[in-house]
Amino acid sequence: MNTMVITKYVGAICGSLLVFLLIAMASEMIFDTHSEEVAFLIETPESGGESEEPAESVDVAALVSAADVDKGATVFKKCGACHKVDGSNAVGPHLDGIIGRGKGAVADFKYSGALQKVGGAWDPEALFHFLADPKGFAPGTSMSFAGLPKDEDRANLIAYLESISN
Repeated sequence: MNTMVITKYVGAICGSLLVFLLIAMASEMIFDTHSEEVAFLIETPESGGESEEPAESVDVAALVSAADVDKGATVFKKCGACHKVDGSNAVGPHLDGIIGRGKGAVADFKYSGALQKVGGAWDPEALFHFLADPKGFAPGTSMSFAGLPKDEDRANLIAYLESISN
């Protein structure tokens, strides 16, 4: 390659960059992207406002009575990574006999303290809400499970836990 060919390539690259620079300057003059003026506004309901729909109430007793224990055993496999139902603790406390047992009341398990602050005993209603959002139910809990979003899965799991609690 001689110097004339190299000069042509360098000139072509510099010319291309100059064209892109001119296009950018022209587009900035046409389209003002630094303006503080709002082009359009999307209205959303404010949290806690009057337009917010009330929370849907669920009849937990009816859901649990119509639940399928076998499907609950399948859902329990998600819990089985940390909990057992044979009376021994794992990463989490054992869950056999949980219905009617006090929250954070397994004697030989070290809880984070969040469940003891909530207090009371585990009943189907409390379990239903806890399984939906453990961290929302007991803020500060060390349980890392995100929760079961489906009402049916929670009801089936509670029916399964009731069946092994008796």
